[in-house]
Amino acid sequence: MPQASRLVAALVGGALVAGATVAGAQAPTPNAQPLPKVQTQPLPKVQTQPLPKVQTQPSSMTPAQAMQANSLPAELAPAEVLAFDAAVSRALRANPSAAVALDEIARARAVVEEVRSASMPTLSFNASYTRLEGDRTLAGSNPPVVVLPGDQVGANLFLAAPLVAPRSWVQIEHAKDNVAVARLSAADVQRQLALATARTYLQLMAQHRSIEVSRRARDNARAHYQFAHQRFAGGYGTRVDEVRAAQEVAADEALLQASVSNLARLREALGVLVGADHPVDVTEDVSLPGAPPLDQSLKDALELRTDVLLLQGRLHAAEHVRKDDWADYMPSLTLTLQPFLQYPATSTLPEKGFQGQLLLSWPIYDGGLRYGLAKERAALVREAKSNLEGSVRQARSDVRASDEEVRRSGAALASARDAAQLAAEGLSLTNLAYRAGASTNIEVIDAERVARDADTAVAQAEDAWRQATLDMLLASGRFPAR
Repeated sequence: MPQASRLVAALVGGALVAGATVAGAQAPTPNAQPLPKVQTQPLPKVQTQPLPKVQTQPSSMTPAQAMQANSLPAELAPAEVLAFDAAVSRALRANPSAAVALDEIARARAVVEEVRSASMPTLSFNASYTRLEGDRTLAGSNPPVVVLPGDQVGANLFLAAPLVAPRSWVQIEHAKDNVAVARLSAADVQRQLALATARTYLQLMAQHRSIEVSRRARDNARAHYQFAHQRFAGGYGTRVDEVRAAQEVAADEALLQASVSNLARLREALGVLVGADHPVDVTEDVSLPGAPPLDQSLKDALELRTDVLLLQGRLHAAEHVRKDDWADYMPSLTLTLQPFLQYPATSTLPEKGFQGQLLLSWPIYDGGLRYGLAKERAALVREAKSNLEGSVRQARSDVRASDEEVRRSGAALASARDAAQLAAEGLSLTNLAYRAGASTNIEVIDAERVARDADTAVAQAEDAWRQATLDMLLASGRFPAR
């Protein structure tokens, strides 16, 4: 058939050229030469071929395969379910990080006892036995005078009591400051642990929502495939429509399986955070407390946030150490008392006795050690101030950004829900039009994808709003509740 069409077009074009040539020859032109006669050849007969009949081809997939009936189920094994507050409380109680933070407090208290011991009296018992080659006598004495017996036994008690120990006294106060810093550090660890648990909990909720969206999209695609398959089997539809519908089912099934895989990973992560050796799931919804006004949040951020309080505690401890430089220049006075037994008695030691001493120590020159320590402590104070200033600035910035994020994410959530509602209505109308023959398979698939994307956007917007609310509570120091 294409050859016949090209031949007819060539003949028609030749006839038009010939007619134009003859018309030009009839016009009188000066010195015109007669045209030679053209011998025309009869046109060959064109044998037309009938169009081939289109035979419908069966689908390469069975309906069960196209429906993804043999895929893995979209449900996981049942797991322990915890409410939001219960999950956070359990994480603060059972997570190893929280236990380590509490042990750090116990270690700081032990350091206080260690430092205090330097200013407390100490008592020790000592004993000795000495064996010589024999009795040692005074040379030239007659009779011999024993100076050192061949066998000697000695014992004593040694008591040392610091009477004036300024350096030890200030070190006790510094150790107590470190205990307070350890408590603040433990509170900040709990804050970070609570935040990690809360974020994982909210992500699990969002993942459940994503699975619901993917499952609904797959079910819609399956319903569309069933209708397209019935039309094709009945001779009213085309294989293209059936294949496109089957492809959409497979794509939605792939998204659903990926969502379920992410859900399993998040359940395991939440289980680790709460100190459980098994996956932990979440409830269907969570109610977060409302955030305070912006002005109140800015004030609370400096009074309640554990990271700011921790840096304030470190600054206080550093300033306390610097102010106690005077103790490095003070003398120390120690009393020692030593009762003893000596057997046998010697010419220099009686059998029983005691001795006492007052030891005064006053460092005059130490090679510049105390001046170096003073400079180091001043540098630590400046570092602590800089860290606190940066933390305060960051805390206020977090509050302002979180406040804006809460408002914007709430507006975005409302718009996303409106869009999802309109997309669902558009999908329903498109399906009705397709079943009535007023729309195409491509329009149905496009409407399904738009509806799926709109529902996914709602799930993401809900999670963004919850995360923004959590950020606001965290920025203002109101999470976790104390």
